[in-house]
Amino acid sequence: MESPKILVVDDEESLCEILQFNLEVEGFQVDVAYSAEEVLQKELTSYSLILLDVMMGEISGFKLARQLKSQPETASIPLIFCTAKDSKDDTVMGLDLGADDYIAKPFSIREVIARVKSVLRRSTPPHKEPEGESVRFKGLELNLQRKSCRVDGREVRLTKTEFELLSLFLRNRETIFSRADILSRVWSDDVIVVDRTIDVNITRLRKKMEPYGKHIVTRLGYGYGFEE
Repeated sequence: MESPKILVVDDEESLCEILQFNLEVEGFQVDVAYSAEEVLQKELTSYSLILLDVMMGEISGFKLARQLKSQPETASIPLIFCTAKDSKDDTVMGLDLGADDYIAKPFSIREVIARVKSVLRRSTPPHKEPEGESVRFKGLELNLQRKSCRVDGREVRLTKTEFELLSLFLRNRETIFSRADILSRVWSDDVIVVDRTIDVNITRLRKKMEPYGKHIVTRLGYGYGFEE
């Protein structure tokens, strides 16, 4: 099996070289880009993951991520922000744009490698669901084979995390999951998740699921679930 291909994007050439070397030692194929403009010239569908800085030239990492997530051919590529912009607002913004993780500089190479492996595990299904298997609620349909979602016949693009959250809720209706339950089922143990990560993903999922978003309920002090 061909090893995953990673694109490292940062305007610090020395940092790109360090990340490229260490990721290649771990068996990954790695390309580098020093600006968002350079990224947009590449065949991005060949990449399994993009490591992305925020503060870069005219097109910031946030702006580039927004553009990538808005295009069908690149929307499903996992993103990890690696940046010195580490305030809570910056972290929430990154996650709200659809990033799969957010690493604050300065970071250790071991941490980056662990996060990369974790995101790749989550973005690669461990097994295939039976052909055509799906979960439905009224006009909401989640196809577990194609990893796709339709709302009243309209296809809605979900991130890997959003898909796993909705799958968990639809398969276990009328069950309230605590934050700890959700973290253990949707995020892997070696991922460090900030306090608002679940809230941000739930809010984003509700908006995408309209008019069925209201069925994703919050029980204060207990957690989240899907109620009919």
